[in-house]
Amino acid sequence: MKTKEVLIAPSILSADFSRLCEEIEAVEEAGADMIHLDIMDGHFVPNITIGPGVVASLRKCTALPFDCHLMIENPEQYIPAFADAGANMISVHVETSVHLNRSLDLVREHGAKPGVVINPATHLQGLRYVVEDLDYILLMSVNPGFGGQEFIPSTLEKLRDLCTLLEDLGSDAMVQVDGGIGPENAGEVIDAGARILVAGSAIFHHPPYEDVINRLRDPGTSQFPSPNSEQH
Repeated sequence: MKTKEVLIAPSILSADFSRLCEEIEAVEEAGADMIHLDIMDGHFVPNITIGPGVVASLRKCTALPFDCHLMIENPEQYIPAFADAGANMISVHVETSVHLNRSLDLVREHGAKPGVVINPATHLQGLRYVVEDLDYILLMSVNPGFGGQEFIPSTLEKLRDLCTLLEDLGSDAMVQVDGGIGPENAGEVIDAGARILVAGSAIFHHPPYEDVINRLRDPGTSQFPSPNSEQH
């Protein structure tokens, strides 16, 4: 995994919501590989964001893959709607999916790539029973619900453990990390095995976007100063 290309997924949670289409077009032009959409219901996490209708509207703004992270209760009820709205990747939380295999199968049946999300305090071992059903794993490096949080340092050890587990299981599932990612710690996260980096405020609060995206993708060759405020 460490030798593969690193993909950058800007999280629009930290974008200007009054001009989301422009923001998406700007990060696409800046070199983003996909758009990360945080879907929150105010129950599983203490925040409310967007639903399938907004996703369908934003789908007109770009051809980049939409990566929908469902931080919601009863995700299986909404998976078809988000897939129909244009989501290319849909991830569901281990903590909220009562029938995880069924949820993952439902994502694939509706033409999207299924993923599983693991909260910071959630054990990795349950993944061994669903690894054949998923395309990617999203490891949260903050407790989900809000952008601008600090990266939890123990995530690096957990990320290495996850990559070892996937190697032992013979899985080529992509590993995505979300929360507190910025140019100052992207190198460590990549070295630990991440293939997809989700970043919100590190990108949208520190233009020009192209500079930040380049620094995230290849932090070892950065010629730019690191932003010194919060990241998502």
